[in-house]
Amino acid sequence: MLATAFPVDLRHCQALGLAGTGFLALGGETAGALPVRELWAPASVHAAVGLVGVYFGIVLLTAAWLLLGRLVRGPRPPTPRALLLVLALWAAPLLLAPPLFSRDVYSYLAQGAMADAHMDVYAHGPDRLGGPLADEVAPMWRHTAAPYGPAFLALAAALSGLTHGEIPAGLLGMRLLALAGVALMAVALPRLARHSGADPAAALWLGALNPLVLLHLVAGAHNDALMLGLLGLGLVAAHRPRPAAGAAGAVLVTLAALVKVPAALGLPVVVALRIRSGDRPLPAVLTTVAASAATTVAATAVAGTGYGWIGALGTPVSPHNWAPTSLLGRATGALLSRLGSGLAPLAVPAWQLLGLAAAAVAVLLAGRGLRARPVYALGLSLLAVAVLGPAIRPWYALWGLFLVAAAAPGTPVRHRSAALAGVLALAVLPSGGPAEPGQLVLAVSGGALGVAVLWQALLAVRTPVPGRPA
Repeated sequence: MLATAFPVDLRHCQALGLAGTGFLALGGETAGALPVRELWAPASVHAAVGLVGVYFGIVLLTAAWLLLGRLVRGPRPPTPRALLLVLALWAAPLLLAPPLFSRDVYSYLAQGAMADAHMDVYAHGPDRLGGPLADEVAPMWRHTAAPYGPAFLALAAALSGLTHGEIPAGLLGMRLLALAGVALMAVALPRLARHSGADPAAALWLGALNPLVLLHLVAGAHNDALMLGLLGLGLVAAHRPRPAAGAAGAVLVTLAALVKVPAALGLPVVVALRIRSGDRPLPAVLTTVAASAATTVAATAVAGTGYGWIGALGTPVSPHNWAPTSLLGRATGALLSRLGSGLAPLAVPAWQLLGLAAAAVAVLLAGRGLRARPVYALGLSLLAVAVLGPAIRPWYALWGLFLVAAAAPGTPVRHRSAALAGVLALAVLPSGGPAEPGQLVLAVSGGALGVAVLWQALLAVRTPVPGRPA
């Protein structure tokens, strides 16, 4: 209702979104994923006020985004350049804010310090490092090997060397890396949209300005931003009608996969794009394979981590994650336990294996659209991998949404994608920890307060002032 009844103006959208991220940053000062020595007790007044403020900010930001979407679909949409300025404005308050919605950034810093100290990050967890950085890592991940590729670990190690293990400087450095990834995403989106016959402004709105990007890639400083930015640039490069475009695209997509492995699904798309550009199939395949292999060898040599990252792809996931297959596995295990079956411990692994098989089938089915809409097919494939994989986090949805935004075949697909992003924006507490009943009440209260404020603003706008035209 807000998006259809509230008067839309770009300046209003800018101000409302800025207020939203401002409240996010302020609330994060007491309710965010703070260093352990600065954490407030969940029951404290400071943490409670911060949690209410964060969810108040999420509602304001989401409302601003929806209003901006109406403007993008209007008769005089803002230019891509104007949307990039909006993105920069909304992201600004989050630059110096504490980490929000996840403690993964501390794992990045600890793994970077291990790589910088020539420890085997693929054989040992941050507990081997010890010290303040290891203390910041969530307990369940302290004994877990790194699941990330050598390209990311090389950057994390370089950052560790620059910051000498200082946590505040490291957090800022990781956020700047994430912002660089978001900037690459924003550069790639309009270009991919033009190649796919989509609206560049609509692609930027859904793929770069949506709340998940600001909440999790910027505020959470997740390395998924680098993966998606490099993947997007690689696909843009593969579209170019130049002899070296295939190799350049393969190099960039491989670097994305050497940050996080799901991006490797982009390599067949590079081949498909080169064939569409007029290359013969066999040379296109050979060029892509050769460029990818050379990039992998070079990046692994520079990182100095060896090839243990291949074995680390099987790094265990949280036993309490809410991926559909894990939820089904736990429910099945509980039922088998009540029945006295000895098969209960096998329920979760069995469902996760079924999920991976279903994801493989979904990727193959999406691959049938490689010739017609290769970027859209890749987006659907990555979305299937995120949903059907053994673990899921809200920001994993961006793997697919980023490319769906650039190449969606119609408005209904964008509407469904926007609804998914809006729902997932509310799914995680700013501390990154499990939700307690009292925290859920505070989160709902903060969101309800945001809705009430927006409703009052709408009534104020729609109520005629005496002596002024309605």
